[in-house]
Amino acid sequence: MSNSNLALPPPILSGETALEQALNKRRSVRQFSNQPLNLQEIGQLLWATQGISDHDRGFRTAPSAGATYPLEVLIVVADAKELAPGLYRYHPQGHELRIMKKGDLRSTFFRAALNQSPIESAPATIVITAVHERTETRYGGRAERYVAMEAGHAAQNLSLQAVALGLGTVVIGAFDDARIAELLALHSGESPLYLIPMGRP
Repeated sequence: MSNSNLALPPPILSGETALEQALNKRRSVRQFSNQPLNLQEIGQLLWATQGISDHDRGFRTAPSAGATYPLEVLIVVADAKELAPGLYRYHPQGHELRIMKKGDLRSTFFRAALNQSPIESAPATIVITAVHERTETRYGGRAERYVAMEAGHAAQNLSLQAVALGLGTVVIGAFDDARIAELLALHSGESPLYLIPMGRP
C-alpha cells in the first residue's frame, strides 16, 4: 500500500441480520441524523458494493457480465470517525481507499445533485460510476444494458448491507452529470450512474 492509500478493516462475513429481514426492512431513507459513520461501517458498505468475494479468481460481491467489472466506486465523506472529510476512491483489490480531494465537499456536491436534501444531511455518499469500454470491448452494443444491470446489483447490495448495519440509504439518479464528473475528477470515459447517500436514520 502506498502512503496515499488507507487500508480498511476486513469485511465482516457473518452478521446478526438475516437476508430475509434486510429485504423486508429495506426502505429509502431521505433524512439522516447527525451521527458520524465509523471506518468499519464504511469499509463494510464499500465491500458489499464492489468488494472482492473470491480472492483466487477476483470475483466481486455483485455479478458482472464476463467479469469485465466496469464499475468504480467513490465515496464523499463529510462526517466519519477515523476518516477525514474528503473524496475517496475505493480499490477493491486491496480493500482500501485513496484520497482524491480533502475537505467537506457536501455543499458543492449538494448543488450538483440538484439540491436534493439527502445529499446535504448524509454523513457520506457513495457514488457508483462506470467505464463502459471495459464491457463494450467484449459485448459491443449490449454493454449499456449489462452495465446498468450491474450497477443495480451493486446498489441493492449496498442498500441491504446498510439495513443489516442499522443504517439507511436512498438511490439517486437525478443530477448534473457533467458537474458531478468534474467534482469527482472522473477519468476519461468514466460516467456517474448513482449517488447513494447513507447514514443513521
